[in-house]
Amino acid sequence: MGILYALLIGGLAGWLAGKIMKGGGFGVLLNIIIGIVGGAVGNWLFGALGVHIGSGVVGDLITGVIGAVVILFIAGLFKK
Repeated sequence: MGILYALLIGGLAGWLAGKIMKGGGFGVLLNIIIGIVGGAVGNWLFGALGVHIGSGVVGDLITGVIGAVVILFIAGLFKK
């Protein structure tokens, strides 16, 4: 169940990050993959900063979206 949860939240986070970063997306499938990786990046980033967003689905989704936006922003710098 944990893997399915991570895929669903990561996929949704990647899709939302693609919508937030207009012109920064890489297509639906790659945005979903970036969202899954973004969840890990968001957890690391918030842990390093000492920030706790919250627990549950909403907290995980916010963390994933922010992590995916960071990844899309950095990837967009190299895309040009």
